[in-house]
Amino acid sequence: MSRYKISVNGTDHEIDVEPDMPLLWVLRDVLGLIGTKFGCGIAQCGACTVHVGDVPMRSCSVRVADVSGQSVRTIEGLAENAQLHPVQQTWIEQDVAQCGYCQSGQIMSAAALLLRNPNPTDEDINTAMVGNYCRCGTYNRIRLAIHSAARLLNAQAVNAAQEVQA
Repeated sequence: MSRYKISVNGTDHEIDVEPDMPLLWVLRDVLGLIGTKFGCGIAQCGACTVHVGDVPMRSCSVRVADVSGQSVRTIEGLAENAQLHPVQQTWIEQDVAQCGYCQSGQIMSAAALLLRNPNPTDEDINTAMVGNYCRCGTYNRIRLAIHSAARLLNAQAVNAAQEVQA
């Protein structure tokens, strides 16, 4: 066993685990954060997507040793100050989820996309979301929710800029 320090959702943790333990199992079994789901175990389905820094990563294939000292954000840490992230908000408004199993990974991938591209096209969304599979086939609602979240984020940025100028 080895000791690792990671920051998850803004909270620092020191954990004693095997170096090759996947981050997914650290999150779920060691830290009790069960929002990140196990899907395939081979980084193909996207259900386990989290942010390491601001980069979406498949936590089933990332070793805890490889993220030691880094900042990790899970679906539980996406909302801020009890305010849903715009992607979470629009996911609800667009009634995206059916079974919901893949949705935390979908939401985390969408949030990462909007961090680097605040005005994505359908093609941008399709490219960013490739590898996030939804067995229920909610892809059209996912795309609508991402566009809606982009508009919401842009409106929030405009409002924030106006408040600074006032």
